Amino acid sequence: MSNMSSTRAGAQPAAWLQGIKDALPLLGAYIPIAISFGLIAIQSGFGVLETILISTIIYAGASQFLFVAMVAAGSPLWLVVIMTLLINARHVLYAPNLAVYLGNDKRWIPLMHGLTDQVFALSHSRMPAMAKDQRMAWYTSAALVAWFSWIGGTAIGAIAGEELTQRWPLINDVLPFALPALFLVLVLPRCNNRMWTAAIATAAVLALVVKLCGYPNVAIPLAAMAGAMVFYALKPARSAQASQSAQASS
Repeated sequence: MSNMSSTRAGAQPAAWLQGIKDALPLLGAYIPIAISFGLIAIQSGFGVLETILISTIIYAGASQFLFVAMVAAGSPLWLVVIMTLLINARHVLYAPNLAVYLGNDKRWIPLMHGLTDQVFALSHSRMPAMAKDQRMAWYTSAALVAWFSWIGGTAIGAIAGEELTQRWPLINDVLPFALPALFLVLVLPRCNNRMWTAAIATAAVLALVVKLCGYPNVAIPLAAMAGAMVFYALKPARSAQASQSAQASS
């Protein structure tokens, strides 16, 4: 019994360290995009502290850029809130996919503030292979690394972003590609079967079509819902195929 307890106790620090290690690649995209956000927010009339608080409290990537742009344009508050919530509606689809790995521990509720697109993709690929008692520590450390890198990048952009872009103009050309490139790297390994490939391809194509039609703000939630529908539509067929294969082998 004591050996089992010591094994579990030793697994927690290992899970924390693994979460940090797995989240480190996120910094390559989070920090540049956060710097870009910090710079844009300052140029839109927000103060340094206000800009950092937006990244700390809202912490929603694309929604933050939309929030700053709409406030700077003088849009009514109710419209700003609705559009921000609309972009973040994809989290309604994220929750059921992660819920099966989280258990009933109430500590997960505040930790969901750290759930971003990239953290979700990382969690969905790592958590299934983890022991239940390691998931909390792993997710907490990974989410904190991502969160603090976003806040730190925002602070750099707000304080020194303009000087950086003046000194190295190439930064302006590189920043827009950092986050899409990272997300592509996280998502592509999931395309290892027909179900995931069809779902991801559907979401990507629909998002592009909707954006090209002039509705960029609804492209992400619509694409996410369409991808989820395709995934769950193909799931029974995959389960039936797996069952038939098992029966044939037996």
